[in-house]
Amino acid sequence: MINKLNESIDYIDNNLTNNLNLAEISNYIGIPEQHYRNLFIFLSEMSLSEYIKKRKLYFANKDLLNKYSVTAVAIKYGYSIDGFTRAFKAWSGYLPSQVYEHQILISFPKLSFSINTKGGINMKTRIVEQPEFNIVGVQKRVPMQFEGVNEEIVELAKSITNSQKEEMHQLQNLEPKEVVNVSYDADESFTKEQGKLTHMIGIVTTESDPSEQLEILNFNASKWIVFENEGEYPSVLQDTYAKIYSEWLPDSEYELSDLPMFSFTKFKNNEQDFAYSEIWVAINN
Repeated sequence: MINKLNESIDYIDNNLTNNLNLAEISNYIGIPEQHYRNLFIFLSEMSLSEYIKKRKLYFANKDLLNKYSVTAVAIKYGYSIDGFTRAFKAWSGYLPSQVYEHQILISFPKLSFSINTKGGINMKTRIVEQPEFNIVGVQKRVPMQFEGVNEEIVELAKSITNSQKEEMHQLQNLEPKEVVNVSYDADESFTKEQGKLTHMIGIVTTESDPSEQLEILNFNASKWIVFENEGEYPSVLQDTYAKIYSEWLPDSEYELSDLPMFSFTKFKNNEQDFAYSEIWVAINN
């Protein structure tokens, strides 16, 4: 996995003058878009789009020092002249026209991913094989949020009607027999704590014809690694997501499936700040 991530960084540097996008890069290294995007954020602490922009501006800075015109450099990296001037000033603090005159070079080094051993953190997992199934429930676009309670998801949960709950209960026929949460279709260009994704609250079922009051999301038959966690909610659940991307996946030999992760949470003794949760991650092998 680490080798593939570093191959993606080389690919980005070799194609900065092209119109790079998430789909192209993830396809090149063979990691599903959703997982590559999240791996990039958790390991680098910046979004892919932010990294590409800053590498473009760094190389543009070098071109300006080599007496290329502002117009030529702007066009080379896919900007209008005004757009380039604004982006370069925001990044460097200088106008492009000042670079050669003052011999200014702002450094933005190339990323290099490596495994950082942090010392024996156990992650309790099990492997489950599932047939083709659906998650059926209610969904909406919500803001991306990595920490704390996402109030829009809370409001989505509160909006579920008794009729919807009853139908979901009748359709539910496959493990895990819990109310699950699944997020997918994130904005490609989101930065940390920005952008939106689709969040669904529902149940797992082999049924495929719910009524119009419910949405349906299809999952192919697959093998799943289930990460179990227990503790303060939602911090332990969110920390487990982070560890999956920052510690487990980079050192894993599993090939990730292009299926969304999903999770469920069970509160202990009606306590709203302590819970048992599971995160389900699909793999191909």
